Amino acid sequence: MPLALLALAIGAFGIGTTEFVIMGLLPDVAADFGVSVPTAGFLVTGYALGVMFGAPLMTVLGTKISRKNMLMLLMGLFIVGNVISAVAPVFAVMLLGRVVASMAHGAFFGIGSVVAAELVAPEKKAGAISMMFTGLTVANVVGVPLGTFVGQSAGWRTTFFIVAALGVVGLAGIARLVPDMPKPEGVRLRHEVAAFKNVQVLLAMAMTVLGFGGVFAAITYIAPMMTDVAGYAESSVTWLLVLFGLGMVAGNLTGGKLADRRLMPMLFTSLGGLAVVLALFTAGAHNKVTAAVAVFLIGALGFATVPPLQKRVLDYAHGAPTLASAVNIGAFNLGNALSAWLGGIVIAAGFGYTSPNWVGAVLAAAALVLAVVSSTLERRSPERHAPAAAPPRAPAAAERPAAAHH
Repeated sequence: MPLALLALAIGAFGIGTTEFVIMGLLPDVAADFGVSVPTAGFLVTGYALGVMFGAPLMTVLGTKISRKNMLMLLMGLFIVGNVISAVAPVFAVMLLGRVVASMAHGAFFGIGSVVAAELVAPEKKAGAISMMFTGLTVANVVGVPLGTFVGQSAGWRTTFFIVAALGVVGLAGIARLVPDMPKPEGVRLRHEVAAFKNVQVLLAMAMTVLGFGGVFAAITYIAPMMTDVAGYAESSVTWLLVLFGLGMVAGNLTGGKLADRRLMPMLFTSLGGLAVVLALFTAGAHNKVTAAVAVFLIGALGFATVPPLQKRVLDYAHGAPTLASAVNIGAFNLGNALSAWLGGIVIAAGFGYTSPNWVGAVLAAAALVLAVVSSTLERRSPERHAPAAAPPRAPAAAERPAAAHH
């Protein structure tokens, strides 16, 4: 794998850390600004909405410049947003900083996925994408726990300064290691938008929303589920989240490797397994051991779907994948928001803290149904539903002028 993927992974690590670390620091931030914890929760909601709307917006704005330069600009935006959060004098300014940082999220992963796929041979694309997303998954194992510890020990502002510094490292890595990949000639915004007319692209995005929604239906409410149902101490929740993060890392790497061999069977297995584990988690949550195993498996099976779904969007977005790839990242966050809302509804209705697991199981099962529909369409109408043919490998840089390729 090219060293440039390391630079993308570092950027992904910083973005993943800033997205999730706020959850462990909400009480500290709320106390500092004199607001309630639910009000401080808008820092999470605002970030998710910023990702959803920022992904297509920033991608459209970047259609006129090279992908490398756009990635550098996005990391600059990420740095500015985190610095604003770190120095915010009032809550509203911190919320602004969170939104500014989130605007870089979707476009970075969307454009980064395209760049990662172009850096390797066609048969290694899913693996390359998973390498970039490893930065996001490792953030949940290392960045978030350490960021929470630092924030609780030295102040939450210190955490955001450190995250901004990670952004600087990522920016420098992209500038140094990522090759210049100009936007292909002849590709216009209308070509990028036209990708959404492909039913396979839409099906992949719907699978992203539902499949990842299944994951976060359970994980959003993991703290009360583990303490009130499984009987863990509150101090154990952090390490359970680390276990979830380890599952994410394992699933992401495994999903990327296997998807390059048999993409659809990988999706069937991961989505089906996720639905089963979530359904069983309702009963398994009452036992500490089975609850811990379920948390790991949810992370592993959920993130095993990321590389194949992202690659599927790239494959079917025929020659103009950037916008579709970025919007698919927004679809992950839409799934997060949708499942958290649905999980809250069933808890409020009196079905208990384990009830979101059933919501997640239904969402994952629905994603599996869409995967079957997608595969069926592909078999019945191969000419219409086949992915774009892989281009021949480009000659080495020494043999040709710098040019982007698909």
